[in-house]
Amino acid sequence: MKLVNVQKVFIGLLLVGVSLMADEASEIIKKIDNNMRGQNIHMKMTMYIVSMGHERTMKMETWAKGSKKSFVKTLYPPKDRGITFLSLDGQMWQYVPKIERTIKIPPSMMLQNWMGSDVTNDDMVKQSSMVDDYDPKILKKEGTLVTLELTPKEDAAVVWGKIISEVDTTTYTSQKDTFYDEDGEAVRTFSYTEVKKYGKYYTPTHWKIQPVEKPNNYTEIILEDVHYDSKISDQYFRKSALKRFSR
Repeated sequence: MKLVNVQKVFIGLLLVGVSLMADEASEIIKKIDNNMRGQNIHMKMTMYIVSMGHERTMKMETWAKGSKKSFVKTLYPPKDRGITFLSLDGQMWQYVPKIERTIKIPPSMMLQNWMGSDVTNDDMVKQSSMVDDYDPKILKKEGTLVTLELTPKEDAAVVWGKIISEVDTTTYTSQKDTFYDEDGEAVRTFSYTEVKKYGKYYTPTHWKIQPVEKPNNYTEIILEDVHYDSKISDQYFRKSALKRFSR
């Protein structure tokens, strides 16, 4: 076989291999995203926040449909009870009952910390979607553990420069996500443990969020009372819900 033909065959096989790897990475991300969201999800969660030597506890209830509709209600502590958040088609609002005011949160504030935790506004309302907003690439495989690099699609309105995700493909759940800014600097890590199965879905029920530059600070989230694909009223995903369900 002539050299030029050998080169063509090699390049062809290489392109096929790259295409198959890209398809595999996309399928992994779709399965992870489906595990996290289902058709819809309703749950209660407890959040422990350790910041500058101080500790506090918060409790929330959340409702979500897909990646475009999400509603969060603060249950505890009493001073924050009734504060609500709504994400709808890329827009986010907050209602504060003490001042009876609805506040629209601009895209520039999606990276801001939520209620003093190490979680962002974007995290709480699940605005970003791994499937819709990121292109995945497999970096490494070690048995059932796959390391993925997620880079934003050109037109995606996301806050991270890239995400490195370590995925257990036996359950299609993330074990650890590392979030990078646009300059390629690591900003924080999410570690996930205590995977439980709810019907056909697997999800980690213990999350730990650790900011890179503040090693003594962290936030832990415990998922409780998780229900997938149950009937959720569309009334939760209207602006009127902010005040109505704050009570």
